[in-house]
Amino acid sequence: MIKLRPMSHATVGVSPSLATLDLDSEIRRLKKERNAVLLAHYYQDSEIQELADFVGDSLQLARAAKSVDARVIVFAGVHFMAETAKILNPESMVLVPDMAAGCSLADGCPADRFKKWQARYPGAITISYINCSAEVKALSDYIVTSSNAVKIVEAMPKDKQILFAPDKNLGRYVAKQTGRDLILWPGSCIVHETFSIRKLIALRQANPTAKVIAHPECEENVLELADYIGSTSGLLDFAERDPADAFIVVTESGILHEMQKRVPGKLLIPAPPHNDSCHCNECPFMRLNTPEKLYLALRDLTPELHMDEALRLAAKAPIERMLELSKQIK
Repeated sequence: MIKLRPMSHATVGVSPSLATLDLDSEIRRLKKERNAVLLAHYYQDSEIQELADFVGDSLQLARAAKSVDARVIVFAGVHFMAETAKILNPESMVLVPDMAAGCSLADGCPADRFKKWQARYPGAITISYINCSAEVKALSDYIVTSSNAVKIVEAMPKDKQILFAPDKNLGRYVAKQTGRDLILWPGSCIVHETFSIRKLIALRQANPTAKVIAHPECEENVLELADYIGSTSGLLDFAERDPADAFIVVTESGILHEMQKRVPGKLLIPAPPHNDSCHCNECPFMRLNTPEKLYLALRDLTPELHMDEALRLAAKAPIERMLELSKQIK
């Protein structure tokens, strides 16, 4: 049973009356009454993942958002993910437990600057990581996730210049895997750039049988130490199929909840950030969503995400191209 946690920066303003509620039961009841589905990213707190109807990475959640048949979609993730749900399922009401749940990648790539950057490379194909705003998606030719970025870039005409935004670390990894000379937007994830290479080396020495598995949003020197590099879902799949009995996991620590469920007998070690005094391997935006806010969103049907129809249609086109091309290149 989920009970109210002590007040923190993420729960300021939540009514004290919630302390008397069984939030777990209330959220499940409201989902049924509202004909609502809860989509949650692997980086959410474990209690939210346990309440979700579907837990996944960006690509899996995009597919789920397109296919769900519900009056209400509650998206426990960050803002650009909820936008994607609205883009793909406009008939549903899309609720976001905390509208302030943004993303450093999306915030660091404003559409006006992005458009000027594009203009410097006429004729180039623009490929944008899904971690961007609807406005940037609308300006892009293809959207990719960390699960399919390599294959989609490989599918592009060899004679075409490619712009890749907004994650330079993912872009650098994709360029290395494909041999393509990508022009990179200088953005990065505040979580994946915090991992300490020095501490990671020490952790590996202390756990010689453990394999290092890392998300491609990590910096290049971290990826060079990895035994496996993959998307969030890729890391989960690798931990299941690989015979190693221990893994050092270099991504947002929320993934450990699902990973431990899949491999209960294995040791999972979260990679350490530079700063021992912070929880820098946790996304502060993802963690703005709480069970309390989730309950209030379902109870009050707010905050609701709205989108201009012209923007929605423009942003939908490159996402649809991604989904269609992903089917063809499996």
